[in-house]
Amino acid sequence: MLLSITRARLQKTNKFGALINHNRAIQRSGVKRADSLAAFAGMDYSPGILTVANCMTTQPAPPSGPTPAATLVVFRRAPNGGPPELLMLERSQAMRFVPGAAVFPGGRVDPSDHELAALVAGGSLAADEAAARIAAIRETLEEAGLVTGVRQAVTGEEAAAARVKLLEIGRLGPVLEQFGWTPELDRLVPLARWCPDFARAFDTRFYLTDLGTGAVELAADTTENTRLFWITAAAALEAARRDEMRVIFPTLRNLERIAQHDDFAAAAADAAAYPITPIVPWEEERDGVLHRVIPEGIGYPVTSGPTVRPGGDK
Repeated sequence: MLLSITRARLQKTNKFGALINHNRAIQRSGVKRADSLAAFAGMDYSPGILTVANCMTTQPAPPSGPTPAATLVVFRRAPNGGPPELLMLERSQAMRFVPGAAVFPGGRVDPSDHELAALVAGGSLAADEAAARIAAIRETLEEAGLVTGVRQAVTGEEAAAARVKLLEIGRLGPVLEQFGWTPELDRLVPLARWCPDFARAFDTRFYLTDLGTGAVELAADTTENTRLFWITAAAALEAARRDEMRVIFPTLRNLERIAQHDDFAAAAADAAAYPITPIVPWEEERDGVLHRVIPEGIGYPVTSGPTVRPGGDK
């Protein structure tokens, strides 16, 4: 979905920098934020292909103690018709993990997400599921200035002001209260749950949501992310194939899955057709080539791909 606004890295050149620097002592409190892409620490990647050096399990069960995270795949109708477009972010080349990779917005589930989920979910969802959906909504607002998962219509001016408020206080609940927005968590459709089996892994839940026309103004934070863009799943896959865009292994597989469908409704129906179980990739040799593999029968049209080691060795 992951990325997050890591306040310790926001610079004064960022248009939000002065605000965040002013509140740094309050926001940090010695606790660092982490995005779900950190789940893939230890991975080597080339454009379009990624491998996990430490993930050798063949058991489709999550490791103990992973850090919960969430990401949101935002759909909009293409301006000129055709397949839906997806919101993606390009990570800064200065980032430690997968610099320059194109990803969906998302990040770590914070304690405040659990607190808000307990207030708004009303027992309709499991506590961890509700908190993950709150996190996906919060992270999308932080990273893209886009308000999702609320009942009310939101103007561009309101979204911009809400983003500033969220960056200032770091919690979604007061933002919703200030603007009179009611969260509707069922607007987020569960797609998958990825959980690599190695140290510092993140248990990342992927969701789909439909924006509609997408007639909104978006701005990258210019620190962790250098660019926001709308692109069809097929176009993203083609860009990755031509080495014009870097995508990590879970993103690549999710793009392939979404590219099968002509609209959001079809993608959502596909997501609902498969149970959400943790996906734990593993490595195995096939015809003398090492592949990363995920289980069959969970909705993905492609379940393996060759790994690429440093220096290009396969």
